[in-house]
Amino acid sequence: MDGRQRVLRLFSGKSIDCLPNMPITMMFASAQIGAPYGQYSVDNRVLVEAQIAVAERFGFDHVSGITETREAPDCGAVIQAFHDQPYAIDESRSRLADKNVLAELKFPDPHKAFHMSDRLQALTSLRERIGDRKIVEGWVEGPCGGGADLRGINRLMLDFFDDPKFVHDLFEFVTEGAVKFGWAQIEAGAEIIGLGDPAASLVGPAIYREFVWKYEKRIVDKLHDAGAFVRLHICGNTRDLLEDMGKLGCEIMDIDSQVNMGDARRAVGPEQILAGGIDPVSVLSAGTPGEVTRAVAECHRCAGPNYIVAAGCEVPRETPEENLRALVAYAENAACDLPRLTTKSLKHD
Repeated sequence: MDGRQRVLRLFSGKSIDCLPNMPITMMFASAQIGAPYGQYSVDNRVLVEAQIAVAERFGFDHVSGITETREAPDCGAVIQAFHDQPYAIDESRSRLADKNVLAELKFPDPHKAFHMSDRLQALTSLRERIGDRKIVEGWVEGPCGGGADLRGINRLMLDFFDDPKFVHDLFEFVTEGAVKFGWAQIEAGAEIIGLGDPAASLVGPAIYREFVWKYEKRIVDKLHDAGAFVRLHICGNTRDLLEDMGKLGCEIMDIDSQVNMGDARRAVGPEQILAGGIDPVSVLSAGTPGEVTRAVAECHRCAGPNYIVAAGCEVPRETPEENLRALVAYAENAACDLPRLTTKSLKHD
């Protein structure tokens, strides 16, 4: 059973030969081909070579086009580029430091904008080169994360209280852009779209329900309408948001290491596929292979059969090879019961 088939069968509730493994790799992937991350994040040719290399070398079930936000710099956000580190948004010159700019801001055509078109080219190449052996994953920014990229995280947190209407207008803009970019990635070859909304973990459940959830839900529904599956990734402590996150209808829900996997399972019920849960720094990167195996086994035990092996967030660049191999070995050797999915239907076969 190849990786793509394994993931799709899990989505449809069919039996699988072993647990899927889908760790997020960016800096770790670029290191596999000796490329500086500054090139990986802006040059689709480097990203493609690195993703194929890491997936083949370690036996991952997917390849991914994830990097830092592509949308914000194409909307005029000022970024600081670094040779071997992720580029960073310069919040001192935020695109929407002046809120009035939003009324005139237009979301660019993803096929023509520099950063977004680069990801589209990467996904097309990944699909052509990987074929049906592994599932191809794209990525979009969620309303809270995308809004923070344009407005600045500190300003946004104040806006929730000082100017709620502006926040809704901003999230409308980000949401429509995410849908447009997501659809373009699906056309380019992505079958899964990751919905990353890291800043959402910084708000409490009341703000999440009032301002964030409905926009995430619209993105999820629109991506489903286009025939894609969705992987939700909200970094950090989402313990108080879990139940609402589970109602978004995403095929995969990533769980960061700051959240107990048992708590996550109790909050979302048995059918939701959960992924991750392992501390990427203290366990995967700084631990031993035995500690990695024990940690992933505990996550699997708490999550049950509807589980995908991954770290709680990105695999650190310094992760020892033997530790990542221990993670994959657990996925390959773990007993797999028939998943108890009954409410989701398979969109691809």
